[in-house]
Amino acid sequence: MSTEPTAKKPLYEGSTQYRNWRYSPEAAVAVIRNTIEMGEPGSSSNVLFLTPDEELLLVKLYITKISQLCGHFRFPEEVEATAISYLKRFYLKNTVMDWHPKNVMLTALFLATKTTNNPISLETYTSHIPRTVASDVLDLEFLVAQSLGFEFAIWHSHRALWGIWLDLQNVPDRATTLPNTLYDAALNHVRASRLTDAELIYTPSQIALAALSLAAPDLASQWEQSKISPNGNDVLPAALDALRSLITAGSHLPNVDSVREVDRRLKLCKNPEKVAGSKAYLAKKAEEERKADDKRNRKAVETQKAMTDGDPFGNNLGGEKILGLVDYDDDDDDV
Repeated sequence: MSTEPTAKKPLYEGSTQYRNWRYSPEAAVAVIRNTIEMGEPGSSSNVLFLTPDEELLLVKLYITKISQLCGHFRFPEEVEATAISYLKRFYLKNTVMDWHPKNVMLTALFLATKTTNNPISLETYTSHIPRTVASDVLDLEFLVAQSLGFEFAIWHSHRALWGIWLDLQNVPDRATTLPNTLYDAALNHVRASRLTDAELIYTPSQIALAALSLAAPDLASQWEQSKISPNGNDVLPAALDALRSLITAGSHLPNVDSVREVDRRLKLCKNPEKVAGSKAYLAKKAEEERKADDKRNRKAVETQKAMTDGDPFGNNLGGEKILGLVDYDDDDDDV
């Protein structure tokens, strides 16, 4: 029998984030978005629908709005990062032509305050956001949760960065104290990565190490050497190079004029069934109500029939007794 110890599986690999929300390579994310777009039926061949890149541009703008709202409400880093992850995951399964990012963003942020144990009352939340009422948040809450697969736990790279930073305090042969400005610079790179697809492709620790290497290359190299064996493969350096390029190139704020143009076109190609008050919306609601009425009527008929037959809870259990079970009707007194 082998005495070699079995390798421990990292906790992250047991998470729903690793199993269900991580894609590799980066092209897989674009394929998912394209699949969503292709599955959307168009109502007219004359309508120019949004492309995946245009949708992403709009979502990116509302990612920045999450950061602004978190600053306004003074929510902790955990709430901001969680809400951004929720928004990204939602639009992996939905399109902005069905659900505008503004209301989805508000719902995702409110949901994140609850799942991270930083709750705020709905009244306080909506009263501090102009032109927002409670229904703007609550109407989409179940849809957002359903699109997330009710998987609310997020493994964040800013927490991984903090772990690396603590490790660096105990690295041998280092006499000087690390300035907090280096950590703050690395944290800013982590925040910038939230504007990219990094968390959908790489692990939190990879993103954290890439962010540290952008802020302090020598420190990142020192930590890497202390943790990785000399015989390790070349996967990590390649991943870090790709991550650094992704964070540097994709972390720029979206151009406001470009977003306005996309938002203007969105009004022309938005799914009419999702626009309250439109003919398509009213027709769909009427059809849903008709189906609900039919279901209630069928249930009422079935209940009435059962009452007429004598037992509203169904017929008595019948059939032959199963051999081998206790026969409680058997009388042993005649033995």
